[in-house]
Amino acid sequence: MPQYGTPFSGVPDRRDVTLYQVNMRAFSSEGNFKGVLARLDSIKALGINVIYLMPIYPVGKLKSTNSPYCIQDYKGVNSEFGTLEDLQALIAGAHKRNIAVLLDWVANHTSFDNPWTQNKSWYLQDSLGNIISPPHTGWNDVAQLNFKNADMRLAMINAMKYWILTANADGFRCDYADGPPIDFWKQALDTLKNIKSHKLLMMAEGRKSELYAAGFDFNFGFHFFDKLKRIYSRNLSVLSIDTLNVSDYKGTQNGQQIIRYLTNHDVNSSDGTPLQLFGGEKGSMAAFVVVAYMKSVPMIYNGQEVGTPYRLVFPFTSKDIDWTPKPEITAEYKKVLAFRSRSSAIRRGELTSYSNNDICAFTKTQKDEKVLVISNLRNAQIDYNVPADLVNSKWIDVMKGGVVDLSNKITLPPYTYLVYKNK
Repeated sequence: MPQYGTPFSGVPDRRDVTLYQVNMRAFSSEGNFKGVLARLDSIKALGINVIYLMPIYPVGKLKSTNSPYCIQDYKGVNSEFGTLEDLQALIAGAHKRNIAVLLDWVANHTSFDNPWTQNKSWYLQDSLGNIISPPHTGWNDVAQLNFKNADMRLAMINAMKYWILTANADGFRCDYADGPPIDFWKQALDTLKNIKSHKLLMMAEGRKSELYAAGFDFNFGFHFFDKLKRIYSRNLSVLSIDTLNVSDYKGTQNGQQIIRYLTNHDVNSSDGTPLQLFGGEKGSMAAFVVVAYMKSVPMIYNGQEVGTPYRLVFPFTSKDIDWTPKPEITAEYKKVLAFRSRSSAIRRGELTSYSNNDICAFTKTQKDEKVLVISNLRNAQIDYNVPADLVNSKWIDVMKGGVVDLSNKITLPPYTYLVYKNK
């Protein structure tokens, strides 16, 4: 396969990623690649260095629900979004702004009218020889691939390679990564990493710690999202996040990360917006500070940064994002992310938790830099007892400026957060 254009040399270290999810259908009134290209400067200004595009491929018609995850052709471009040239222009535009681009990859299943279905042995079948949907999922619009078939695996890996070379994609967000066997992912990632001209980022939308061993940079924070919902709606202890900070990182090495979020295309459609789930504008910012600073790579879903008050509902064709800015929300997201990008302690430092049942509090330390974060995740004023080893310490207030002397108690109004760095 020939290499199109010039590979991007600015792909960030996995620890330094700030991720942004683009849902083309809802992103603009045009609902296409050009609509995304037009807003790249805004995405950049937010503090983003990696975007991932939801599936760009033609959608199947047979048994279809018009899901972007029902892939009819792994090497095709969905004409509703534009042409291959439009995609190349979008990726080139991102690279020009020092933003890497991941494509969404659906490896577990295809549409029922994908040409691959001509090779029935490439799919799981019932006792009568009919191709079946993924068992126990309810996904009746898609056909389950057979990962025991070596030819299918090679065709899949070839198609992934195609987008790296043909469009200069910088890696993939791999949908339902817990579905295909781990040895397939290892085979695929080993092959892709042999493309020496490209530095790639690989994100597993999965829960299995073995995905780290297969070579993924990132796993997905399903557990964190579920816990955070229960912290806000059912008074679950904030200390439950400390437990996750251990279990989510089981099997990681060399800076492999979990991706955490307040929303994405699935939960925004099914559960609600961050404003609905996490205490409105103030509550969701208190939560986002934990996502951005504690122990994860943060992900923003398009529209989150302007406080979109309504859901973007599957299959994402009914309502577009209204970008009429809520400047105060966007400004706060920018401020939080700007400090993340400035602070190596936040991105790479050692975590010490000082949380209690209601307050998420921690320090991040690297070399001479130390940052203290205290976030009240309750809709109530709470007195926080400052840990003994931090009493009488002096800090600079990152968000407001000025010097702070810590006494033995801090009174935190509902859903407020403090970010301090050492003098």
